[in-house]
Order: sequence, then C-alpha cells, then structure tokens
Amino acid sequence: MGRLSNKVALITGAAGGIGAVAARLFAAEGAGVMLVDLSADALAELAAGIDGAGYAVADVSDAGQMRQAVEETVRRFGGLDIALLNAGIEGRIAPIAEQTEEDFDRMMAVNVRGVWLGLKYTMPRIASRGGGSIVVTSSTSGIRAIPGIAPYTTSKHAVIGLMRAAAMEGASQGIRVNTVNPAAIETDMVRRLESATGDGGPGTATFTPLKRLGQPDEVARLMLFLASDESGFCTGGVYMADGGVSAGRA
Repeated sequence: MGRLSNKVALITGAAGGIGAVAARLFAAEGAGVMLVDLSADALAELAAGIDGAGYAVADVSDAGQMRQAVEETVRRFGGLDIALLNAGIEGRIAPIAEQTEEDFDRMMAVNVRGVWLGLKYTMPRIASRGGGSIVVTSSTSGIRAIPGIAPYTTSKHAVIGLMRAAAMEGASQGIRVNTVNPAAIETDMVRRLESATGDGGPGTATFTPLKRLGQPDEVARLMLFLASDESGFCTGGVYMADGGVSAGRA
C-alpha cells in the first residue's frame, strides 16, 4: 500500500519543476492525480508519463477556471482528498520604486488570489470526503525579505496568512492546511533568479548554508509527508525546506 493509496490529489503549477516531481511522487504512492497548469503541451506530456493522471489547463487566478478544474477532478476521480496549491511566479526583480502596478497586481493575482481560489473551491470538496490535507507552496521569502522582490515577498507572506486562516476554519472538518517554504531549489525559476542577481546573491546556491541548490524531490518528499496521514497532527504549520537559510541572517 502506498502512502496515498485511495486518495485523490489536485496539484496546481504541476508542469513546473517542483510540481511535476510532486505529481510523479504522489502517483507513485497511490494517489489519483489531477494536474493543473497553463501549458496544455507540458501537462499532456507529464500526464502521459503518469498512469491514470488527468489534467486541466487553467489560470489559477481565474475563478471560473479554478472552479472548473476542481469539478473536473471530482467528476474524473469521484472526490478530492488532497490539494497541493503550488502555482506561482517570481516576477520582475527591481526596487520598489521601479516596480509597476502591473508587476504587483499580477503577482498578487497568481500567488495570492490563486491560493485563495484554490482554498475556496477545494475545501468544500475535501470536507465532503471527511477531511484531508492542503499543502500551500510559500517560500523563505514568506518569513523574511531581501531587496528587489517586494511583490514576491509580499505574496509569500500573504499565503502563510491564508494557510493559517484556512487551518483554523478547516480543523472542525478534518482539513489540515500547511505551507512548505523552499529556498533556492534547482528549478527554472531559481535559475532565472540566479541569472538576474549574479552568483552569490540572495536566492543563489552560495547564499545557502549548505552551499548548494536544493533538489525538487527534496521539497516534494516534504509535501508528500504533509499530504499523507503520517502528518495527521500537523496543521497551521510553516515547514522549511531551505538548506539552513532561515536559521541564519535575513
């Protein structure tokens, strides 16, 4: 028996580095998985390699599309037990005075509204199955700040607040909600950040006490633990996967 046997999981941002690894891991542990992202081609390719997986092309910041993705999950698999709300963008690197309103609004739409809509539409479905787990991807930027990414930092602080509110509301329905907070993980997003900041800057491998980038599977395994019944007494928590970043200076 897998750790997620007889469970159904919806994963947003599934076509990205951490999302794709988590999708494969969840499926390998017995879950039926619904993959959600913007790229139809990337989703189709990922789903083709996961036995029984479904996928839905959706913008997580669009209420209608997010609701439809959740409903399609229920139609396909018969219910929903787990939501990994992982979709997010890093945005433009620039000082606050040089960021535009459009920069800020797009960040809030994807990284915060997207999580809020995910909670809004998955929580009733998970409650109807007697409870389950929601895992939200935040960041070390959710507990600290570095220059040049104020919109991103704001968004990642905000989703921790959403998680805590959802954990309080969901507890009576058996719904556990937690965040996973990665630092520099070897994904396309972090490679773009490294290119923009230069080696040795915040968000790069040399800034991490372990002096390396984390691997997507190292984050996905923490997500798996929180999604599974093994973490049955864990809710409202902020779980770091950061190579020691949060233990040192901001």
